[in-house]
Amino acid sequence: MNRGRALRLLLAHEGRWLASLGMWVVRRQDGAGPGAREVRAFGYARAQAPLVLGFAFVCLVETVGVSFLLADHPTLHWIVLVLDVYTVLMAVGMHTAAVTRPHLLGPEGLRIRNGARLDATVPVELISTVRRDLRFPKDKPPAGVLEAAVAGQTSVTLELSAPVTVVRRFLGAPEEVRTVRFHADDSRAAVTALRAAAEAAREAGAAEPEPAAS
Repeated sequence: MNRGRALRLLLAHEGRWLASLGMWVVRRQDGAGPGAREVRAFGYARAQAPLVLGFAFVCLVETVGVSFLLADHPTLHWIVLVLDVYTVLMAVGMHTAAVTRPHLLGPEGLRIRNGARLDATVPVELISTVRRDLRFPKDKPPAGVLEAAVAGQTSVTLELSAPVTVVRRFLGAPEEVRTVRFHADDSRAAVTALRAAAEAAREAGAAEPEPAAS
């Protein structure tokens, strides 16, 4: 990947979590809400909230303390203050990006998201099985597996009948996967909705008339 593309992707990532701060203030979600009636949202931020917000609080306390310590060094004080404030905003932005960018199930398929870092779409007609499956992955997932872990855990596993192309990291290359694991706060509701959507898609596909032979 060339530097220009990497810089654009990095700036886009920064823009997404910064925008999430504004959406969080006005209680909006990206892709969900009154204007998207056929879309169902599944949150996943609850599992990471204590850790991320606790880290943000620690950073805030550190910012205040260092500000007093460097009061007699104005140039260094302002440099460190800007860096510290940005760190606090980034920590809060990690949480607000997860809150405002939930998983979405709608006509276009299942959009699996992980804050500002991941946004992958899986057509529901490709879902062959879906199950509640609590895992705590520690290692890098094998080839062909997409893991969107939150607070070190996934709770829903999808097996696909055909591969889909995803970008699992915002600076990574596209790759094909046939197994998808992600976390949802209400994994039971997510599994039930996905099973119903996959079954409806299969029935619709079976009901379509076959093209006439020439």
